[in-house]
Amino acid sequence: MIYHVVPHTVWTTATGRTYAPASLAEEGFVHCSPDEATTLAVVNAFYRDASEPLLVLALDEARLTARVEWEAAAPAPPPGVSGDVLFPHVFGPLDRDAVDHVLQVRFDEEGRAAELLATG
Repeated sequence: MIYHVVPHTVWTTATGRTYAPASLAEEGFVHCSPDEATTLAVVNAFYRDASEPLLVLALDEARLTARVEWEAAAPAPPPGVSGDVLFPHVFGPLDRDAVDHVLQVRFDEEGRAAELLATG
């Protein structure tokens, strides 16, 4: 599995067989993380001020039709993530058929992402 963070309303209002976040148009790829612990570090580094619940798409890399490349974080990985961790970048939209399950980020009382919980 690889993991992609998405705001709840963005995911639930998206339609179609694929989902293309803004980063695909802006940077040419979709940011993903290699595991749940790294995903929590990403949320803490980049999404702490989210104004709505965050979901995490657990994607089966084998079911994605777009190319996936594992690359080093640039310019640096988020705090708490080793510099040798590679991040999966998806060079195309995410196929809904590749979503194995959806998790929700639980924040602790200090506003830090603490765990990923099963939804539904």
